[in-house]
Amino acid sequence: MTRLQHFGWFLSRGFGPHGWARPYQEWNWPWQRPDLYQQSARELEQAGFDFVLIEDAVSVGITAETLDLRVRRAYGGPKHDPWMLAPYLFAATQHLGVIPTANPASQHPYTAARQFATLQHLSASRLGINVVTDVGSAHHFGTDRLSHDAAYDRAQEWLDALRLLWQSWDEDALIADPVSQIYADGTKIRAVQHRGEYFSFDGPLNAEPLRAGDPIIASPGGSGRGLAFAGRNSEIQLALSNLDPASIRAYRQRVRDAAVAEGRDPDLIKVLFVIKPIVAASPDEADRIVRASLTPDDATLVEVANAWSSDLETDLTALDLDAPLDPGIFGEHVSKGTIKGLLGTFDDFAGVPLREILAGKARLGRVTDGRGGTVGTADEFADVIQALGDDADNDGLIFSGDLHPVTIHRALDELVPVLRRRGILRTEFLPGGLRPNLEAF
Repeated sequence: MTRLQHFGWFLSRGFGPHGWARPYQEWNWPWQRPDLYQQSARELEQAGFDFVLIEDAVSVGITAETLDLRVRRAYGGPKHDPWMLAPYLFAATQHLGVIPTANPASQHPYTAARQFATLQHLSASRLGINVVTDVGSAHHFGTDRLSHDAAYDRAQEWLDALRLLWQSWDEDALIADPVSQIYADGTKIRAVQHRGEYFSFDGPLNAEPLRAGDPIIASPGGSGRGLAFAGRNSEIQLALSNLDPASIRAYRQRVRDAAVAEGRDPDLIKVLFVIKPIVAASPDEADRIVRASLTPDDATLVEVANAWSSDLETDLTALDLDAPLDPGIFGEHVSKGTIKGLLGTFDDFAGVPLREILAGKARLGRVTDGRGGTVGTADEFADVIQALGDDADNDGLIFSGDLHPVTIHRALDELVPVLRRRGILRTEFLPGGLRPNLEAF
């Protein structure tokens, strides 16, 4: 029997200049206004998507070079606060979950718990929190830059603190009886205290209890600590993998094992794999798109270099395309995972011209090749997605791209009908918010 799967949309650029340097910029949607995102959210809800997840990075850098690399083509900034956007998306939809990104380094537990509880009430329990552990913004908050593992320790303390505050009201503390005129029973509210390694505060929270449950927790991260964090806390884990049954099955098992190690039911975690599809009208068109990408011109390579320069905080566009790249140009603060991502299929930088490294990022493959290709017809994508569900028990996928009606329709116009006809994509939502819809299958 065909397996229903969950689908989300990942605002990979964050709340930033969507459409910038793309032809669809000429649709004249101001990125600073909510209308663009509200229209896009309505389209995703109509398509049967469970949620939209909003990337965020609170820092655009501090050195002149990094600042320029991040804002020159708007790859890394500017970015507005996704938590301020969330209420507008809730107002435009009835069922769609909204999952902004939160960094424990930037939000004190008491303030965060209060704000998130408020949004959970206002949205009828459709809120999620994407917890990230980026440490590059430490200088903005007057704190020390933590190690990878210490950042996860802080995130765990932060999340435990939020739950402590959310649960400082007993379930029966809220009475709201119009006859007795008693609103709440103060004897059932606990004056909690927390004195931890990273945070210190007193409770209780002055927000009503979350009767429909806490906000959904999402997290990225494929490291051992990242998977352990997901196993202990998350209902959604964002994953990167080749989209073949063996790879999907292996990754899911690592997450599920992490959940079991924490004493949790592994079925409560939905492992969703990120995909950025290029949907072609026919197999011949898909083949043409792939062939055209195999020999990228210099303009395309510069575009790729601009994107990677922002993530690497290193100006690749100033380097000789035909000379090998010296790994010594990357500062100690640059993510080793990002450097590895630039290498792609190469083992190291030795003797490899920068042109070949960038060309490897520009080249595309067919989704049918089983090696991470992203180009195909709607039926071909549906074949792959169906096989992942039937053969690897896949929970679902997260589509990545700008939150813009053009990008949404380009990816989904032909695919949604095929997925629905095959029984892979939901046709209706359950009441009660994001949690019951995630737990429905």
